[in-house]
Amino acid sequence: MDWKYLFTSFEGRIGRQQMWMGIIVLMVVSLVANVLDMLFGTIDVESGIGIIGGLFALVSIYPAVALYAKRWHDRGKSGWWTLIIFVPLIGFIWWLVECGFLRGTEGPNQYGPDPVA
Repeated sequence: MDWKYLFTSFEGRIGRQQMWMGIIVLMVVSLVANVLDMLFGTIDVESGIGIIGGLFALVSIYPAVALYAKRWHDRGKSGWWTLIIFVPLIGFIWWLVECGFLRGTEGPNQYGPDPVA
């Protein structure tokens, strides 16, 4: 798996497995950042947000959007559909069903060849 392509490129298509693997990697690194915050005592007691975890959350926006855009491409839609996540409740459910569970378009589409084939 090309991790650089997975987390930095907005072009092409990825399948469900690649997207979920990318999300798992981001979640594990986030967990490590939060543990480091606890170990170093860099957590603000009132907000519960740590410096390391907060910085990672900001930095991880880019790779997450890159993952989602490629997944939308696999569904035959523009990467701009990632913005649907901002619609309360319905947006997350829509994203989860479309990107997380439904198969991409079979064969090549305007975004590239089928990643599963």
